[in-house]
Amino acid sequence: RPPVPPFTEETALIKVQAAEDAWNTCDPDIVAQAYTVDSVWRNRDEFVTGRDEIRAFLRRKWDRELDYALRKQLWAWSGDRIAVRFQYECHDASGQWWRSYGNELWEFDEEGLMRRREASINDVRIDESERRVFGPRGEADRGVDVLPVR
Repeated sequence: RPPVPPFTEETALIKVQAAEDAWNTCDPDIVAQAYTVDSVWRNRDEFVTGRDEIRAFLRRKWDRELDYALRKQLWAWSGDRIAVRFQYECHDASGQWWRSYGNELWEFDEEGLMRRREASINDVRIDESERRVFGPRGEADRGVDVLPVR
């Protein structure tokens, strides 16, 4: 799954944008293909192993996180690892909007599939009027840092 390690700044940026694009589809089958069959995740307080569990996790996630829209930014890279920061917005079934802030640590195999993902995420209630993430990025916004600290 190119690009493959060892990563340069250019290839790490490509990998991060590809992950953002895939997650913005909200399609568990598309997203799961980026991970090894035995990939290990920590997502908040949940531990997930393997593509089948990843798909199930993502189905549950997007069943409750409605109108999900994500932005990722490269934070650091070295060898077979990439660190990103991200923000996403969504609303729940009651209509309450949320902005979630997080950091992820990624580790890849030699074929460019992610074998490990660790995500730390905090959620903040927001009013719909405070939204700033709307759907996938347009071409003009690709590679642009659009993640304010708060």
